[in-house]
Amino acid sequence: MLKALSTVGGFTMMSRVLGLVREIFMAAFLGTGVVTDAFYAALRLPNMFRRIFGEGAFNSAFVPLFGRELAEGHVEEAHRFARNAFAWLGGVLLVATIILIPAMPWFARLLVPLADAETYELVVAYGRIMFSYLLCMALSAHLSGVLNTVGVFSMPAFAPVLLNVLMLTVLAVIVPLAHWQGELALIGTAVSWSVCAAGFAQLALLWISCWRKGIRIYPVRPHLTPRIRRLLILMGPGVMAAGIQQINLVVGTAIASSQKSAIGSLNYADRLFQMPNGMIGAAFGVVLLPEITRLLRSGNEPAANDAIGRGVLLSMLITLPAMIAFVVAPQAFVGPIYERLEFTPEDTRLVSQALAAFAVGLPAYVLVKVLQAGYFAREDTKGPMKIAIVTVSVNAAASLILFRYIGFVGIAVATSIAGWVNVLLLVKGLRGRLGLGPERRGKLLRTFLAASAMGGVVWLAHQGLGDWFAGLQWQRIVAMLAVVAAGMVSFGMLAIGLKATSVAELRAGFRR
Repeated sequence: MLKALSTVGGFTMMSRVLGLVREIFMAAFLGTGVVTDAFYAALRLPNMFRRIFGEGAFNSAFVPLFGRELAEGHVEEAHRFARNAFAWLGGVLLVATIILIPAMPWFARLLVPLADAETYELVVAYGRIMFSYLLCMALSAHLSGVLNTVGVFSMPAFAPVLLNVLMLTVLAVIVPLAHWQGELALIGTAVSWSVCAAGFAQLALLWISCWRKGIRIYPVRPHLTPRIRRLLILMGPGVMAAGIQQINLVVGTAIASSQKSAIGSLNYADRLFQMPNGMIGAAFGVVLLPEITRLLRSGNEPAANDAIGRGVLLSMLITLPAMIAFVVAPQAFVGPIYERLEFTPEDTRLVSQALAAFAVGLPAYVLVKVLQAGYFAREDTKGPMKIAIVTVSVNAAASLILFRYIGFVGIAVATSIAGWVNVLLLVKGLRGRLGLGPERRGKLLRTFLAASAMGGVVWLAHQGLGDWFAGLQWQRIVAMLAVVAAGMVSFGMLAIGLKATSVAELRAGFRR
């Protein structure tokens, strides 16, 4: 499992790093102003529908069914099912795209009801450009699920790199000229077109990868077969759960639109938060679901439970120190990474507050990916749906309450609260199928103690390098790297010293 995780995590890291570089460009040339708020609000629209009908709900239902056909030796039947599912997904989303692009002003009004006229008009313009991204990315997610099920993880993990490469090309070539001329709205338009182009590029890459693996995916006439009926039945709860979650995000965006620069500040904080979350959470979600499905199909329930336990332990070994570092010294990361040109020290202060609030929920959101695999592999989508309803309700209520007292940071705090509620409910639902015996529970406790002690080292390093963090750009970057190095070295020594893990265990895991 760890070998596959390292492959997925490596390419995901590449994508996240390039995404962070992209955000650095955006922050430098746009800051946290109107264009930034409008661009990220507009990007929320295709992402919202993609996550409702695409990658999450669709693949959580499709992968176990597709994997079962392959496990039973019905290769051609499995490929026919994949083509039929591709046709249904593409047809539904194509109709939705044709309808929703003309209706963009109405959707924009729902998304940013409290925004000023300039922001609203830009959201409409950018949203219309980027909405075809929905169709491409949902179909790309389907092809990724096909490839992951047959054991191909590298290309699906690499595909998102294209988005960042295309956006960075636009940002490096067009954006400096537009910024020099004072045409900030043009920057948003150019980047929106790059998002659209990247969607088609990723779809083409994954389609070619499937054909090279002998999996012929192409448009066919959709047929309502028994497998498609089963897929729709399994998808139903997932679509409802994802829909509820996305409605909650819309509520958060709508609330944030009443505060100037709030959407942009939350996005920049979320980008740093997503570095470990997306990298580790995505890797576990991608690798664990096919593995647990295979083990359950072979009747090896104890091994499936053990895989979840290993996933929990490994995810906490990585995310707990990241959480502590972001909480105790968020400005050590935000300032050196973002602060230049249009991004001011005040922006650093605001984004740092949001980052610390998001970070509290970092381990929870990675654990959710690990624990949900235990449900989806058993074709149980109703359990996560019911849990999603509860957690989203908690998130929405907490966002509305906390926003009144601490502004947009309250939305980040509410996100973390909801993440931990989600984890607790998922754990309760698995009822003894976690693979967490006394030894692993002890290691979890020691991992937390090691991460907490590391937090003291990070805080002291940040305080000790205060003059460097207030210095020139290169000094701030060196200081940040020194803080990161101090944290990594101290955590490694503490984790091994406290026997939270060992070099031998890590080596054995990567050989597997």
